[in-house]
Amino acid sequence: MAEKKFERLPTDVTPVCYNLHLTPDLEAFTFKGTVTIDVNVNKATKVFKTNGADLEIQSAKIGEIEATSITLSQEDEEITYEFEEEIAEGDKSITIEFTGILNDKMKGFYRSKYKGEDGTERYMAVTQFESTDARRAFPCWDEPAHKAKFNVKLTVPKNRTSLSNMPIINTEEVDENTHTLSYDTTPIMSTYLLAFVIGEFDKISRETCNGRVLVSVYTPKGKSEQGEFALDVAARTLPYYEEWFGIEYPLPKSDLIAIPDFAAGAMENWGLITYRETALLVDPISTSAATKQWVALVVAHEEAHQWFGNLVTMEWWSQLWLNEGFASWVEYLCVDHLFPDWKIWTQFVYQDAGRAFSLDSLKSSHPIEVEVGHPSEVDEIFDIISYSKGSTVIRMLHSFLGEEAFKQGLHNYLKKFTYTNTVTEDLWEALSETSGKNVEQMMNTWTKQMGYPVVTISETEENNKFKVEQLRFLSSEIPSGADAEDYLWFIPLGFVSENGETYYTTLSEREGVVEIPDNIANSKFKLNPNQSSFYRVNYNNSPKLYNNIQDSILNGGFSEATDRIGVQNDAMALAKVGLLEISKYFDLVNCYKNEKDYTVWADLTSNLLNVLSTFGNEDLKDKFNQFGLELYSTAGEALGFEAKENESHLDGMLRSLVVNRLGRFGDAKTVEFAKNKLEEFVNDRNSLPADLRSAVYGIALKHGGEEQYNQVLTIFRDTDLQEEKVRCMRSLGSTGNVDLLKQTLDFSLSDEIRSQDAVFVIISVANNPKGSELAWQFLQDNWDKLYNLYQGGFLLSRLISGIISQFSTEEKALEIEAFFVEHPCPAGKRSISQGLETVRSNAQWINRDLDSVISYFSD
Repeated sequence: MAEKKFERLPTDVTPVCYNLHLTPDLEAFTFKGTVTIDVNVNKATKVFKTNGADLEIQSAKIGEIEATSITLSQEDEEITYEFEEEIAEGDKSITIEFTGILNDKMKGFYRSKYKGEDGTERYMAVTQFESTDARRAFPCWDEPAHKAKFNVKLTVPKNRTSLSNMPIINTEEVDENTHTLSYDTTPIMSTYLLAFVIGEFDKISRETCNGRVLVSVYTPKGKSEQGEFALDVAARTLPYYEEWFGIEYPLPKSDLIAIPDFAAGAMENWGLITYRETALLVDPISTSAATKQWVALVVAHEEAHQWFGNLVTMEWWSQLWLNEGFASWVEYLCVDHLFPDWKIWTQFVYQDAGRAFSLDSLKSSHPIEVEVGHPSEVDEIFDIISYSKGSTVIRMLHSFLGEEAFKQGLHNYLKKFTYTNTVTEDLWEALSETSGKNVEQMMNTWTKQMGYPVVTISETEENNKFKVEQLRFLSSEIPSGADAEDYLWFIPLGFVSENGETYYTTLSEREGVVEIPDNIANSKFKLNPNQSSFYRVNYNNSPKLYNNIQDSILNGGFSEATDRIGVQNDAMALAKVGLLEISKYFDLVNCYKNEKDYTVWADLTSNLLNVLSTFGNEDLKDKFNQFGLELYSTAGEALGFEAKENESHLDGMLRSLVVNRLGRFGDAKTVEFAKNKLEEFVNDRNSLPADLRSAVYGIALKHGGEEQYNQVLTIFRDTDLQEEKVRCMRSLGSTGNVDLLKQTLDFSLSDEIRSQDAVFVIISVANNPKGSELAWQFLQDNWDKLYNLYQGGFLLSRLISGIISQFSTEEKALEIEAFFVEHPCPAGKRSISQGLETVRSNAQWINRDLDSVISYFSD
């Protein structure tokens, strides 16, 4: 049977304003509601449709005319209303009465469990409507282009804090325990941005510097101090964006609220931004520098959406990247402004660009703009391509156009399309007008086709002239046929000398010859200054260039850490596909022994662990460990175990990384330190700096036994800080004891672990060479339970990817394929394909380079 084609809602009837009244029952986990929707009837009709799911409709009428038939299709998530009389064109009012369930699936209108101040178990009611789950709370036109205004009323217990997008404008008593709160009318907006929360919270507030907006952070009871950092960031971020975008924030308030059960990191609901606790709360003593950074970035990301996404919204989910790619870029711009000492743009190259390079090198990747239809397809594009590749190509475009033209173009775009919907071409047009460049022609090569190029540079017989050639880069093979011939990019091509001098040009054809200035050509230079563009570089056709770069790295050249990251990261990728000898990669890695930058070490460590885990076997383990100890020893000796006076934020992060690696590689002194500090910390919770806790837990578990495992569990059970709980639970997979790994997997689905966190506990076991097969078997044995728990959503996709990508044999790939034939997962289809491609590329890598690795470590 042919698959039914997805169709968007008809436009015969469209919404103007929703008047929504909900009454949640926090004990029975149900709600009842009435919505009166002011609509435009654009074409006379007897039938109209809204979206709806998991609702029971009691009645529907237009004016006084009752619907004669109301049909809910769960498959299509649509409600069809039929009338005997034809509804004439014009302004009408539809009233629908309905009931629903406060579900436990972290989507729609759902319940979240927490402990009251007296220790009793209680529930709050919260919302998560993006992408297509407003329809689970009330009948609506649940598509981004169907913007409308909202008047919300909530009938709720008096002893609960109740919030929505806008401030309360009226309170009406129902009885001694209950009241009805009316909220001010929202701006015109998409349904996915509506929100309400009913629970118990503490609140701290501050006005922005210009006094225009009241910013508030809502924390669990007794934890208001943990909201201070996010409040400071948010209160400074809004005025910064107002100035940068040249447009005022249009609401009177901006609330940030911590939710115990929350599937994503945060959600940009206009005026009421919801967060995981770990993405909002900062404890003055127990929060690590890495988490503090994360909170700042997430707050800046969500506040950016108040303009890019809320004020101006993508027309359909195919343009999701307009929301997420831009917010993922501008969050770094904002945090760099607020905390310049963090060198956050350097971390962007490792974090976002690095993730994008990895996923987009797969044949099973997808373009930034990808057609989506049914709601089950939408979750899959909330991925690295939309966020990280999107932000990376925005960074490239910003660099190419220049700050002034880019900034003015964005202002014009936001101003022109305020309160409306757009497609990608609208943004390109605005940027073309201010820059005088054909932005659409350039950027179509980056958004409408998947992948990215590798640029190969070769010397010519003429001084200062170099041949450059672009070809699609794949991590699994060297492209041929259509994979090679059908892909060309418009590449901003740059050159940088080891002293920081730069030269820029472009490459839009398959190959060309570039003449560069003497001051660069006669020095040691590399391509892609600051890694500002999205391409890899292959110097293999010119050993002289490659050797010059390696020598410069060894002797402290290339002052920008981003350039030092790029050299190593490109070399790793080229080695994996066979474009660089693996021995040359190891030689290059050794040139970084005296490196002092945290982010350079972080990227190198990630890549090195990829090599060691792929080729790891008992015969090579001791040699790998010795290689690691020698590599990290200089940094370890310089940093020590204790923080130094006036050291930087990044020094603390680097110490954590280096101590962790030395301990994992078996350095006796570090292992002893970790075990001792863990035991001390169980008895004195002020004895271990937050930055070192993850490292200490993991090392002690890897080299310890049941005693250390139980010590970490004790810390987990004693703390009420979610960040600490997450640190503990993610460390449990580090144990070297197979029985304890099995215990950890069972623990992941216990009542002690929130479902949002179980994924990462299971993946921590999968990341352990002793646990990868256990985690895969656990996924198969518990498939029905996990599928139901996550409703086939993005958390399940992340779990699948995290488990299957650990393997490296064709036999395992076939086994994985067979399982998912028997157990289909439509929302995880893309993740499964990408995971299988990773497994097979790992297998090819081993078959090609294992002998070379053995030879290198035998010399």
